[in-house]
Amino acid sequence: MKEDAHVTTKYPILLVHGLLGFDRIGTFAMFHGIVQALEKAGCRVHVPLLSGVHDNETRGEQLLEQIKRFLKRPGYLKVNLIGHSQGALSSRYAAAVRPDRVASVTSVSGPNHGSEVADRVREAFTPGAMPERYAARIVSGFARFMALLGGHPELPRDPLRALDALTTAGVARFNRSYPQALPEKWGGEGPERVDGVHYYSWSGCIQGSLCSERQNALDSLHLALRGYARLFTREAAQNDGLVGRYSSHLGKVIRSDYPLDHVDAVNQTAGVVRNDIDPVKLYVEHAGLLSRKGL
Repeated sequence: MKEDAHVTTKYPILLVHGLLGFDRIGTFAMFHGIVQALEKAGCRVHVPLLSGVHDNETRGEQLLEQIKRFLKRPGYLKVNLIGHSQGALSSRYAAAVRPDRVASVTSVSGPNHGSEVADRVREAFTPGAMPERYAARIVSGFARFMALLGGHPELPRDPLRALDALTTAGVARFNRSYPQALPEKWGGEGPERVDGVHYYSWSGCIQGSLCSERQNALDSLHLALRGYARLFTREAAQNDGLVGRYSSHLGKVIRSDYPLDHVDAVNQTAGVVRNDIDPVKLYVEHAGLLSRKGL
């Protein structure tokens, strides 16, 4: 697809952030350069405000409330949801509860079968013990700091429920209630359309040595994700530092082995990614797919 191609989607696109996410802090945007690129292509784009740390259902309800407000605008009939990380689970919840308001759900690096990193972190704490409370206080304080900077301190926070919601067991419980578009077999694809909603997914894997990462090798977030990647057992060789390749599968799988770590998928840190991949272009290309599907 040419970069200047016009790919206006029928329905507006909502970019849904994940854990500890935000829409904008000052001039720093969560989906770095992505909103502008999609708007330049001709799409209507919004970034809903959700709690930075909470469970999937709570964040999903917040998303539904904002979708309700969006659909009061002239010409807004449904929305296309593109959720990064936990944002994919929040989007899945919204589509399951109100499929009449959602045209499509796209999971970007979504832990649709849980995160092995969340499993390891949860195992490190004994429920009710001091370390758990201490960790919760740290995460809650960080989330409050992010919310204050973003101008939305009113949003509720619950770091332990957020963590539990991302474990393999927690997502398995979520999937029993909201199984739409999940693959029947591990590593496979799910149905592309369920209850009138189209489902897609794409994600990446950390690949090669640190030397092969070029400018990404200087990114402290990438270095941290390489460390987290060592916590994986089931998908030890195929993960993005927080989510395993096959755990990310949902609906029609576009690709699940792009050379991207978990934050590269939203063009962070401020566009410091490998030189051989352009995450922004992936979003524009996906908007083109949605457009061709009449969405």
